[in-house]
Amino acid sequence: MAVEGGAQRLRTRRLSLLLVPVFLVGSVVLGEDHSSSSGGGERDLYASKLSGIIIPGFASTQLRAWSVLDCPYSPLDFNPLDPVWLDTTRVLSAVNCWLKCMLLDPYNQTDHPECKSRPDSGLSAITELDPGYITGPLSSVWKEWLKWCIEFGIEANAIIAVPYDWRLSASKLEERDLYFHKLKLTFETALKLRGGPSLVFAHSMGNNVFRYFLEWLKLEIAPKRYIQWLDEHIHAYFAVGAPLLGSTESVKATLFGFTFGLPVAEGTARLMYNSFGSSLWMMPFSKYCKADNVYWKHFFEEGEYRRHAYHCDEIEFQTNYSGWPTEIINIELPSIQGSDAYPSISDVAQDMTSSMECGRPIQLSFSAREVSDGTFFKAIEDYDPDSKRLLHQLQKYYQDDPVLNPLTPWERPPLKNVFCIYGIDLKTEIHTDRTYCFSLFLILSQFDQTVSVVDRSGTKLVGYYFAPSGKPYPDNWIITDVIYELEGALLSRSGNSVSGNPGAVSYNSLSWCKTWLGSKVNITRAPQSEHDGSDVQISLNVEHHQDEDIVPNMTRTPRVKYITYYEDSESIPGRRTAVWELDKANHRNLVRSQVLMRELWLQMWHDIHPDAKSKFVTKARRGPLRHADCYWDYGKARCAWPEYCEYRYAFGDVHLGQSCRLKNSSTDLLLHYL
Repeated sequence: MAVEGGAQRLRTRRLSLLLVPVFLVGSVVLGEDHSSSSGGGERDLYASKLSGIIIPGFASTQLRAWSVLDCPYSPLDFNPLDPVWLDTTRVLSAVNCWLKCMLLDPYNQTDHPECKSRPDSGLSAITELDPGYITGPLSSVWKEWLKWCIEFGIEANAIIAVPYDWRLSASKLEERDLYFHKLKLTFETALKLRGGPSLVFAHSMGNNVFRYFLEWLKLEIAPKRYIQWLDEHIHAYFAVGAPLLGSTESVKATLFGFTFGLPVAEGTARLMYNSFGSSLWMMPFSKYCKADNVYWKHFFEEGEYRRHAYHCDEIEFQTNYSGWPTEIINIELPSIQGSDAYPSISDVAQDMTSSMECGRPIQLSFSAREVSDGTFFKAIEDYDPDSKRLLHQLQKYYQDDPVLNPLTPWERPPLKNVFCIYGIDLKTEIHTDRTYCFSLFLILSQFDQTVSVVDRSGTKLVGYYFAPSGKPYPDNWIITDVIYELEGALLSRSGNSVSGNPGAVSYNSLSWCKTWLGSKVNITRAPQSEHDGSDVQISLNVEHHQDEDIVPNMTRTPRVKYITYYEDSESIPGRRTAVWELDKANHRNLVRSQVLMRELWLQMWHDIHPDAKSKFVTKARRGPLRHADCYWDYGKARCAWPEYCEYRYAFGDVHLGQSCRLKNSSTDLLLHYL
């Protein structure tokens, strides 16, 4: 029996976890060590120790100076290893110096001649962007997740952060930093260390990074070994908040500027953002246009392959708007061209506005395809100095990328298990105050959060109206209107009518992964909070037609937040695909969501348990898993969930809820999730 038990423990510890900007999961030790010796041994039998690799999303990694830079008129100079992203003190007191350390050459992606920055390493690079008594909690990214992992017993060497320079395009990440070679070694090290495959968690732009890695890997491994390598090294992939069809918000950042919540002007933010090679990585694109497989280049002479790389289906030209509800960009061009359209600061004294009014402006509209293939930037090339630079980046780092054109629709990754997770029921665009503390809080929530969060019964941002501002570059454009889709109708912020096909888009950017599901899907809707199963709704074998959304015929109780699970384990033999929709979950809070952390852990615990009978973890009930999940029920004057929680006072407890803790026997709770 001892030998058999040891072998079973060994089997349950062979699964590694790989995190791509995302979050969580680790070994769970439920409750404090109040259990008996037999209970503790049984708990150790089922507790898994999973290693995790975290690859952060856009603007989620600290950047540090790798130069000595004297900042005139400021006591805050830059020295090697000084924080650059993010140091709000330097942003406020020496913004010009700070910009030198942030900007890249838009043509070759090299550093500023006077200052260079490089990504930090280790977990500290992703936990808090601006550590400090006040700024630390406000800029926290993965710190809460790390606390969760520690509480569930994950060992220190089981969590590995793999940060990267989020300013660079994918090809530059490999060319300058050998990032994808290092990532491949990280997978192989995890396999060597744990003896089993890894779990991949990707958040926001980290999903784009992971997608590129999978394509890059095809050129590094023999074709016959590719699927075998994936199966050996990756057990499951969790795509959290993935911008699968791009983001309309990136258009705003390119033309108008996006401050990331920092106390800087929009024009300054635009100048900085457009210098990054990654600025186009999340541009919206058509779901009908694809790029040929990279292996096709071997069948053409050098110089001919580019003509065969990008093509669109006939439906792209038979219908309007590239599968989106309306045009992504509506822009009013000035009647003058050339340098007069964006004067220098010395020219501002002239009456720019009156000169523009002498001619009739031109109104142009552009679809998602025309944004991603460069048509839009070519059209405004004579009116905006950034267009030439962006066209250069688009062609060099995206259209001519030897591995992958990222501005094409995703297909299901060839992995054993794929979980796609995102939030719904939130309005997309967020208007923010520029006060110091609030801006810090929104540093990451703004850009990544507005990737295209959809409320199926609510609002989705689908387009912008731009017009000349009469100011010099980089403030030469203003936003005159914003277009939303609301309950199957197109609305503008100004109240003007909008032409388009409301409701025509079967999938938004985040939920595009529903196309990865098969023809028969099991749907479950359950409350996010702990529940006894009374409000769980299940629909089995729901018909799913390709390119059509799945809208469950289920009810909602007011003021209750749900998780809706779409699960398919039959369409691809030996493969599972699932989509999780979380009500009222925004991009930033997804990373810190204890509900999602709980669901991820239960699914992984279910996968590695030798007695698991179902393909996915059951949703029939959800009980407390940690002491923090227990609370005091004032209506019944006792701890809630008395079958799992009990009142147990410990010195230092300041309220009744803190004294509610898990009972000694916690193993029985986990058995409900097999």
